[in-house]
This record gives sequence, structure tokens and C-alpha cells, in this order.
Amino acid sequence: MKIAVIGTGYVGLVAGTCLADLGNDVICVDIDEAKISQLKQGVVPIYEPGLPELIKRNLHEKRLQFTTDGDEAIKGSEIIFIAVSTPMGKGHEADVSIVETVARQIAKNLNSYKLIVIKSTVPVGTTSKVKEMIMEASKNREFDVVSNPEFLREGEAVNDFTFPDRIIIGVENGKAREIMQKLYEGISRTNHPILFTDIKSAEIIKYASNAMLATRISFMNEIANLCEKTGADVKEVARGIGMDSRIGPRFLQAGAGYGGSCFPKDVKALAQTMRQNNVQSRILDAVEEANEFQKNSILPKIKRLVPSLKGKKIAVWGLAFKPKTDDMREAPSIVIINGLQKEGAKVQAFDPEAVKTAKKIFKGVDYFDDPYETIKGCDALVIVTEWNEFRDLDRKKIKELLAKPNIVDGRNVYDPKEMKALGFNYIGVGR
Repeated sequence: MKIAVIGTGYVGLVAGTCLADLGNDVICVDIDEAKISQLKQGVVPIYEPGLPELIKRNLHEKRLQFTTDGDEAIKGSEIIFIAVSTPMGKGHEADVSIVETVARQIAKNLNSYKLIVIKSTVPVGTTSKVKEMIMEASKNREFDVVSNPEFLREGEAVNDFTFPDRIIIGVENGKAREIMQKLYEGISRTNHPILFTDIKSAEIIKYASNAMLATRISFMNEIANLCEKTGADVKEVARGIGMDSRIGPRFLQAGAGYGGSCFPKDVKALAQTMRQNNVQSRILDAVEEANEFQKNSILPKIKRLVPSLKGKKIAVWGLAFKPKTDDMREAPSIVIINGLQKEGAKVQAFDPEAVKTAKKIFKGVDYFDDPYETIKGCDALVIVTEWNEFRDLDRKKIKELLAKPNIVDGRNVYDPKEMKALGFNYIGVGR
């Protein structure tokens, strides 16, 4: 199939590349000339394991192209994916203005039947609005619009696209359904089914999925706070809860709070959509409040070990909002480092991938290429992102390099009993 993917952000780039790898002819479109120039050379602007190799292979096989000419890409394609960003607006609603701009561009270039696929995360009703906009401007050209929300995890996106839990597609007629069925037949499995539903349900499924996961995280963080007061271990509590088949073990890890491009934005946007429809958002408001509290709960833990932070050196391991990404949007590290600097601390930081991003956010932070070098002479170590490489580092060496054996483990990477036996002043989350 001939496919145009408009938008080469995280979703568009992964989706376009993976669709090309399935044998389709894909052209990815973006207005950012510098980014397109890089992509044509196989230079990937984001960190995502496995993606650079796929891009280079499909560029070489000539199944994947990159362009700034959206008009020609639309005219030459059968299926058009809209995968542009929907940033948070002033009232926490999703800003769909870029989606609408693309819809107008598509309407001007409809030279034959097109299937338009909304891949961007949009509020319920947006797909219908896009259809109406195109109908008004396209001079009765034939087309269909479907909703096909993405469920890609940063750091696992290629695998998630190729081996999805489910593929959600909101359609209005049999022709659109047949085309989408054919498009995804190479990756659908009996235990990873395509769920065809109505368009509005598909739009809500996306937001509700992220909101549910965010709710689980915030719930466990509140349980962790209770565990700290009572002497229980949130790891054991999570294990016991997760053994219930109705609940399951995933997303029950307590920590420093969630961040990223999806959960914070989508929780706020869904709550705002509910308010716009005269539905109260009590749970989602509480989820957001609990998460902000959790991000701010790490600094008091640090101050328990280092009461006066002024002039003290504090090491921070992990800047990205989660492992396997360089994304720092809404990352807990931002709240923690800003808090440390406000208290007068000198921050030394390490992250395997996110330093380049961090340099655009912070001033006065010293960055290191090695976790051991980062902690030399520091009064405390704060672990903010649970990169796997932190788990196997030499604990005794860590103690020797720190000026004071103080560790605040915001992701419960280490075992409290082991760390205390080694002589560390160790504080985790809910342990």
C-alpha cells in the first residue's frame, strides 16, 4: 500500500518506519526541514532502541522516504496517517489545531479516494470534526476517516507496534474496515486482536487506557506513603496485590511519580473533556494531585539525610522520565533538581541518554559520562530513573566514592536491608 504519514514526531516516525518494514511504500512528512534532512541520511532525532536500524534498512530498500512536500505525499498515497502533536492547551485541553491544519491540507489535495487515519491522540469527537472539515472543503471527493490510536511505550515502541497487545480501530463503514484489516494483517494475531469499534469509543479508549495506568501508579504511591508511616514494605504489598488475577502485577511500582509525553497530558486532557461534558473528574483530579505530591516528596527525603543542602554536592542518577528514552517531558528529575538548586545544592548528574536534553532545561548542573565519576565526593546520591545499569554497580565502590554514604532511592532499585548492612543511610519509597 502507498501510505503517507504526516508528522515525524515519536508516533509518526515509529509508525511510518514499521509500516514500511511490513512492505508498504511509506512517505513521512514534516515541515521541519532540518529534521527531514537528517532523516534522509538515516540520522534519528530521538532515542528509541531498534528504530535507527529499521530506518536505515527501509531507506536502503526504498520503501521509506522523507519529505517536506505534504501536498505531493497526500496526492500519491492511498492511506494518510495524521500523526502530528496535540500539545496541552491553556485550559489543559488537547490542542488539536495542528490536526485541523493537516485536515485542511488533505482536503485541498484529494485527487482520488483516500482513507484518512487519525493516529494523533485527540479528544472524543475530533475525528468527526475532521471528517466534517474535509467534506466542506473537498468538493464531494470520496474519502473515509478512521480513528486508530497508538499505544507505544517509549523504549519499547518498535516491539509494541510489531507485537501489540491490541489494535484499536474506530470505523464507520465496511470499506474502511476492510482496508484497515488488510493493512494490519501482517501483525495481527489471534491473541493480539484487532478490535473494531465505533469512532468515539476508539478515541476514549486511548485516553482511558493511559488514565487507568496513571491511576494505578498514583494509587501505589499513596499506599507507599502509608507503608512508610507504618513500617510495611510497598514491594511486598504490590506483590500480594498483583497476585490477584483481577488486578495483575503491572504498573504497581511505587516511585518518584510518573512523567513523559502521555500520562500527564492525557490525564489532564481527559479530565477537561469530562468537565466540558458536565461529567465530574474526581478520580483523575486526585490522580494528578497525588502525582505532583509524589514528585515533590523526594526532596524532603534528601533533607532527612542532608538537613542543610546549601553548598552540598548531590549526585543524581537518571534524568529521563523512564529508562530506554531521552525524553524529559514532565520528568520527576526536573522537580527534584530544581528543588535541590533552590536549596543551594550543587548538582552532579548522569543519564545514559538524556544529558543532551537536560542541558536545554537546567543551568548550573555538572554532567558526567560515568555513574561512578558522578558521585565522587558527593554528600548524597539520588536515584531518579531506574536504568538497568544502576542495578549491578559495585555497592562498596559507591560507598567509597561518596563523601557521605547517603542514598535516596526514588525507584526502589536497591534492597534496603542490603544497603543498610553495607553501612548506607538509605531511604527508598514505601520501604
